[in-house]
Amino acid sequence: MRCFIGIDLGSTTTKAVVVDEDQSILGRGITNSRSNYDTAATIAKQEALVNSRFFLFRQALADTKALNGSLDGFLAQLERDFRAEQYMEQLADLEQTCERSLGTANFGKDAAAVGEALKEVFVRLKAEAPSLFAPGAKRKSDFFRDIAGSQYLATGEAVAKEAATRYDYLLNVFDRSIIEVENRVYSDSIRRHLLAALERTFVAMPETEARRAQVEAPVKGILDTDLEEVYIVGTGYGRARLPFSKEHIRSEILCHGLGAHVMYPKTATVLDIGGQDTKAIQVDPAGIVESFQMNDRCAAGCGRYLGYIADEMNMGLHELGPMAMKSTKNIRINSTCTVFAGAELRDRLSLGDKREDIMAGLHRAIILRAMSILARSGGVRDQFTFTGGVAKNEAAVKSLKELVKENYGDVTLNIDPDSIYTGALGGATFAWRAVVEEGKTAENRA
Repeated sequence: MRCFIGIDLGSTTTKAVVVDEDQSILGRGITNSRSNYDTAATIAKQEALVNSRFFLFRQALADTKALNGSLDGFLAQLERDFRAEQYMEQLADLEQTCERSLGTANFGKDAAAVGEALKEVFVRLKAEAPSLFAPGAKRKSDFFRDIAGSQYLATGEAVAKEAATRYDYLLNVFDRSIIEVENRVYSDSIRRHLLAALERTFVAMPETEARRAQVEAPVKGILDTDLEEVYIVGTGYGRARLPFSKEHIRSEILCHGLGAHVMYPKTATVLDIGGQDTKAIQVDPAGIVESFQMNDRCAAGCGRYLGYIADEMNMGLHELGPMAMKSTKNIRINSTCTVFAGAELRDRLSLGDKREDIMAGLHRAIILRAMSILARSGGVRDQFTFTGGVAKNEAAVKSLKELVKENYGDVTLNIDPDSIYTGALGGATFAWRAVVEEGKTAENRA
């Protein structure tokens, strides 16, 4: 099966999208961006291709009708088992890497005690792992570093206290090891993990052998299907570091404009608020960029601003929007500088203002900054498409709707649940056009 891939290397996350010859989206993948951009691009692409196989599993199993209404449950369990297999491999890798790091650390007479504590930490992490992927389990992140880091820190603290050894030594070992593990690519394990997950899922299914055969055949058929990477286009904040030739690089402005057009063909104006920057883009009816504006290098008005505020408030980034939605009073945040906004936040708290009201004011301040960028690009035209990670923040969306209505009247506002993949989708569409419309061959792929 021929596939066309777009990769968007952002400042905080790297996204990939796979489309087929009919321009249908097969899969999406995301990972946290890292100093090794080649690895981030490879892992995001790998995740998108895995997601593509799950999409194809769904199609093939739906055609057989073998699961009689339990298709969603089967696929959900299969993915949980697959992720558990992946996690256990990375956890074993982390343990070995930590042991090597311990051997090169200078902990003196405490080295033996730290080594014993480290072994106990991983015994407990392995025992806890299945619960992380059980039905209904909630994880704040799906990235290995976040999951393993959270578990390691909590478990390490408990073990250090019980063993009367130094917790900071355990942290030191983890910090020296996690980047090495995070930057490892486990592509050779994908098929093995999927087959192992399939076996685990079948064990949990009270099915007859005949029914199992009906399910197993199409799934293994998809596993044996070659997903040929015909052409790849890269874009994003770190595109200059992508391991592609210049022919395979497109600007993020072009990719976000085209991606928004693919999602919503009547799009005229695009606002993208990502981790590093804010982009206001005007596109024509074919999705071609007519004009654009971006914020300056200051973090105010983009996702980094919210991240800074979350740190100031000792909260998770995902908690800011829900808190702001509880606001009952309008508070104006005057500072546009991120650092000064933090100072103003502390001043407001000392004056007795409620956290939720301050959060609402900060979200409105971000959107006010975005509105000025939109105005410089040509304003808001119907239809208006909001993309980027901040588009998932309900408080930011609420402020945007209010300010757009106030300044431009009734305008159709489009927000796709997968809007964070807009740039990658634009890249995949450019890849598809390069081959299908421009006649470039597979030999020219990145």
